[in-house]
Amino acid sequence: MQSIGAALQLMLRFLMGNENREDHHSVLSEEDQARVDHFIRTGVNATEKKPFRPILLVVLLIAVVTGFSLLSQILARMAGAY
Repeated sequence: MQSIGAALQLMLRFLMGNENREDHHSVLSEEDQARVDHFIRTGVNATEKKPFRPILLVVLLIAVVTGFSLLSQILARMAGAY
């Protein structure tokens, strides 16, 4: 059990070690960072979405459940279960 704890502590030190360094400099140049920022704001990431309508979802759910219930009743009557 102690070896697992030691391994977790070692992993935490490794992962946290990157945050404690004093030389926080960007890996990308200013120009490259501007290009990345532009790409993130455009394309798939900038797609406008319709607002979520939970009432429509509830109505659709009720319609589907009702439809399957009616279908099962029809199939049961055809098979002679009733």
